Amino acid sequence: MSATLDKNRLDPSQFNEQDQASVERLNTFLVGSHGRPCLRVNSEEFELPEPLFKLMKRIVLSLKEGKPIILIPETESLTTQAAADFLGVSRPFLVELLNQNKIPHHRVGTHRRVYLKDLHGFMRERDRTRREALDKLGDEIEKADFYEKLPQDDAR
Repeated sequence: MSATLDKNRLDPSQFNEQDQASVERLNTFLVGSHGRPCLRVNSEEFELPEPLFKLMKRIVLSLKEGKPIILIPETESLTTQAAADFLGVSRPFLVELLNQNKIPHHRVGTHRRVYLKDLHGFMRERDRTRREALDKLGDEIEKADFYEKLPQDDAR
C-alpha cells in the first residue's frame, strides 16, 4: 500500500516556488474558464470530458490550499492496517468488522485485503445509520417535550 501511496501522492509542501506559482495561475484560470475544456499537448488538442475537468479543478484547488492529494482507483486492494488507517480505527477493530462480515474482504494468501470501494460503502452505511439514530433520538426528545421543560431563566 505505501508504495502505491508514494507514487500516487502529490504533496504541495514539496513544490518549489515555480511549481506553487503555476498551481496558483492554473487555479485562477480554471475557476474563470468557460466553454468546452481541452488539453493541448504539443500541437494536438484533446477535449476533456466534463467529469474529468471537474475533478481536475478540485485537485488544483486542493493543491492551492496546501492539501496533499492521493489518487488511487476504487478497486485498489488495501491491507488491513491501511484500511484501518483510512477509517480512523484500530487494526484490531477493523479485523473484528471483517470477522463479522460488516465489510467485504478477500484473502491474498493468508493476508486479508479490503477494496477501497468497500470501505466507502461501509462508511456511507455507517453514516446513514448514525443519521437515522440521531433523527430518531431528536423525534423522541421532541415527543417527550423535554425542550419545553427547561427553566426559562436558564442563563446558558
